[in-house]
Amino acid sequence: MIGCIIQARVNSTRLPKKVLKNIDDRKNVLEFIINQVKYSKKIDKIVIATTTKNDDDIITIISKKNDCDYFRGSEKDVLDRYYYCAKKFNFNSIVRITSDCPLIDPHIIDNVVKKFESKNYDYVTNTFPRTFPKGLDVEIFSFAVLEKMWKEAKLPSEREHVTQFILNHNEFKIGNIEYKDNLSYLRWTLDQKEDFEFLSNIIKRIQTRPILINHVLKILSDEPELSKINERIDPNEGIKKSKKEDIDFLKKNKI
Repeated sequence: MIGCIIQARVNSTRLPKKVLKNIDDRKNVLEFIINQVKYSKKIDKIVIATTTKNDDDIITIISKKNDCDYFRGSEKDVLDRYYYCAKKFNFNSIVRITSDCPLIDPHIIDNVVKKFESKNYDYVTNTFPRTFPKGLDVEIFSFAVLEKMWKEAKLPSEREHVTQFILNHNEFKIGNIEYKDNLSYLRWTLDQKEDFEFLSNIIKRIQTRPILINHVLKILSDEPELSKINERIDPNEGIKKSKKEDIDFLKKNKI
């Protein structure tokens, strides 16, 4: 079974309660992401993985409202949350989606899954190297690989960012899908208030569902000034913070 695990919590550091913000007239950010993923033809089940904190009770309510299962686990050890979620639902393969990607494209999801199924890959993504806009990130890996990461990952960045362990070690067979053009400079993710302004402007201009990459590119071709709304945000802010935590961890443990 191929399961899609969408990680979501209310208290995000850079833009608190972002998943609860209404991104169009009918849906908040999390609901919008769920709806986009539901158009995938390769995913058997969607599960929302949130934390055990009381603040995240609302995430379980949204999940049930949108006919999705949910799982509650560690707030900071996201890898641990993924492992026990996948184990509970008996997923053979796991598609990882984060809740900062409201424009996630179900066709891209399916293409990543198809590549994963085509050969004996451990891990397939569309970010290594990145050619798609940031915010269309898709990853898939087997449960066996997830279990190995869960057992062996030590660094804070590996526990928080789930698949960082794969990128830190050379033992895995990695596949990647690329876009026909390099659009890695485009920012379609949701971390800051400027991102929300950009995404809201895009979504209100597109009536078709699901929203696909070509729909967004057409809008930006017609109105290129929209990309300027959030272009100054550091795309590596999150991973830089985690890398600093890695250094502190290594010093503390004298590794």
